[in-house]
Amino acid sequence: MSHNKFICIHGHFYQPPRENAWLEVVEMQDTAAPYHDWNERINSECYAPNTAARIEDHEKNIIKIINNYTKINFNFGPTLLSWMEKAAPETYQSILESDKISQRNFNGHGSAIAQAYNHIISPLADPKDKETQIIWGIEDFKHRFKRMPEGMWLAETAVDEESLELMAKHGIKYTILAPRQAKAFRKSGEKTWHPVDEHSIDTRRPYYYLTPSGKKIALFFYNGNNSRGVAFDGYLNNGKHFAQNLLNSFDPHDAAPQLVHIATDGESYGHHHRHGEMALADCINHIEENQQAQIINYGAYLELFPPEYEALIHDNSSWSCVHGIERWRSDCGCNSGGYPHWNQAWRAPLRETLDWLRDTIRPEFEKRAGLYFDDPWAVRNAYIRVILDRSEENIDEFIQQHSKRKVKDQEKTNLLRCLEMQRNAMLMYTSCGWFFDEISGLETNQILQYANRAIYYARQISGLDLHKTFIKKLKEIPSNVYENGAGSYEEHVAPARVDLVRVGMHYAASSLFEEYPEHLEFFNFISDIRSFELLEAGAQKLAIGQVTLKSRITHSIKHFGFTVLYLGQQNMVGYITTEMPDEVFDDMQEKATQSFKNANLGNVIAHMQEYFQSERFTIWHLFRDEKRKILRQITDKSLSKIELLFREIYDDNYLLMTGISKSNIPLPKAYQDAVQFVVNHDLYRFFTENGLHIRRLRQLAEEFKKWEVIIEDPDALHLAISERLFEELQQGKVEEGAIEPMEKVLTILQILRSMDIEPDIWKTQNLYFSILKKFQSGAKSFPDSEFERLFLELGRQLHVKTEGLLV
Repeated sequence: MSHNKFICIHGHFYQPPRENAWLEVVEMQDTAAPYHDWNERINSECYAPNTAARIEDHEKNIIKIINNYTKINFNFGPTLLSWMEKAAPETYQSILESDKISQRNFNGHGSAIAQAYNHIISPLADPKDKETQIIWGIEDFKHRFKRMPEGMWLAETAVDEESLELMAKHGIKYTILAPRQAKAFRKSGEKTWHPVDEHSIDTRRPYYYLTPSGKKIALFFYNGNNSRGVAFDGYLNNGKHFAQNLLNSFDPHDAAPQLVHIATDGESYGHHHRHGEMALADCINHIEENQQAQIINYGAYLELFPPEYEALIHDNSSWSCVHGIERWRSDCGCNSGGYPHWNQAWRAPLRETLDWLRDTIRPEFEKRAGLYFDDPWAVRNAYIRVILDRSEENIDEFIQQHSKRKVKDQEKTNLLRCLEMQRNAMLMYTSCGWFFDEISGLETNQILQYANRAIYYARQISGLDLHKTFIKKLKEIPSNVYENGAGSYEEHVAPARVDLVRVGMHYAASSLFEEYPEHLEFFNFISDIRSFELLEAGAQKLAIGQVTLKSRITHSIKHFGFTVLYLGQQNMVGYITTEMPDEVFDDMQEKATQSFKNANLGNVIAHMQEYFQSERFTIWHLFRDEKRKILRQITDKSLSKIELLFREIYDDNYLLMTGISKSNIPLPKAYQDAVQFVVNHDLYRFFTENGLHIRRLRQLAEEFKKWEVIIEDPDALHLAISERLFEELQQGKVEEGAIEPMEKVLTILQILRSMDIEPDIWKTQNLYFSILKKFQSGAKSFPDSEFERLFLELGRQLHVKTEGLLV
């Protein structure tokens, strides 16, 4: 093993925030199908597979599985981890555990590092936001990883002197920069600076930066050629080739300690490059087995070899813009390349507009929050504690700790609105809003949602209405798609605004189709039913109720009364009020229910109009995912009739179709459509409904071949197969000696391959490999020879190498 050659691979794992800014959940994204959204898809392709990345031999059989996170240096964006904690808890826990394992691997130094909270371009932030972002990033990390981070990733590695000063002030030991961000260096103790560029800086050693206050922070300038190789030059096509490129980057004539290190988008390992996680695992494995260099993380390397050289940086520089940080404030020419005739003249005025908004609401924050707190900005810095735990007990404790006097309930709502206004005023600076090509893009609409929410809170706490001025400013911004920058905002962003009245409308409309408990937490709201009655007459329904809704974010409370009449299909009419006295509501309820029971729907509507008068709503007021769910319930009734029709054609004409086919006469189009529909539908249903009846799958396979059926949605089918096979093996108690699940999975795999269907079964392979290791280690033993035969055959069918692994 070489004692002076070390390799560190850093993965920056991050996704733009995708949550609805008002509901704070990621709604369905059709482009990510068959997954619910892009976070879920990328988790399946990248984040989860890197917890158990496979290494194959030359025959494509799995011989080893590596948790890549335990071997590399990495950071995850806090907003991504917040999503993952709820939506992908297994991956989330594996990442946290990986950091603990890495501490054992690297002499107590964890491989995870923090990230400035919501990926703002630090040099473009003002000092207050810059510091809050660093504090929130550190505190979020400590909350999750249960330790102080040694390093911190700056969004786009965008850096300036003030950012380094603040990171050092808050205990950060190092950060990672691009080689072109190095300006000059000198050996410690020397007076002469040596100018460098991205080609001449020696990236194989760490440097320290001396801040104006005299603090030190270490800088690692990554190897640019190898980092680009991962992203663009095919390194991930072959793990051993990847490893050799890293090994070739050492200076063979230098006996001093050398660190070859790269910084890469973490999503390269599986999402941007299919099976990139396997190439990374193979690379790591090749380096470890070769023993020409040691795998290490930055923290461990710093302990062994503290910097002996000092560096200067180019202020306002980054890794993803050759013009410094202009990509986030000007039409510098950096873009995705997909629309060469577009310009990005919108970037500068958009930033100026958001700066105007930030600077306008700040005095209101200081004034209103100052009523409760001695130092509102210190409280904002500490507010991450509430973001991480919005339980009522934690919020009350936070307010009690920081407020200068006892706070009443309504005052609590106002001070939470103040702090949420500031949170959204920082979220609106998320870098992705400027990174791409057009102001009407999804990422820019996302940050404008945060701006809209900050404006909403400003009006609530102070009566300050900034929305008209904001739109006026957007209209002065150019767009490549719309007439101006306000076009997409008014079409997509402004209508997404949600207040408690809109939540009440959603609750009322969905109550026709959902059986809600008396106490319910949904999205960021809590509902408590005061009264509820649901009447049904065939397809028609009438729901009448009173409910109290509370925001979990600001603790704002409203009491609603509602009546909603469902007329069938998508036809619904409802009314909601916050002002109707109980006795009047009871009178309305009695009249409406009696009219409904008498089948007089006209009178029902007349009573609703008489008593409510305003705040009318329809099915289109439902939130997106719930709207889809209910519309699916409605359309399923119609589609079931279509399915019956196709099945009738299929069943009644089966022998005729067979005769036509044997006569080499093309099937009529209507028959072809019926066959396609029925076989595809039944094949998908086989893997998504209860019971895996092998005889039925054999029948479907025969039909599939006989009629040369084309799979209509291969992604959805492959995902369904993958999940079902994993579930069958996981729940089948194979470790306890069960034979049936192995027989079933083996047979299913054989039948699928006869149909030329090869789903991605990495989860099943990993599960099998983990069971195999238990048999290999002696922790488990084969109960009998038949079990052993089936188990080894299953390994062969899953392309896991078992020969020579068992003792």
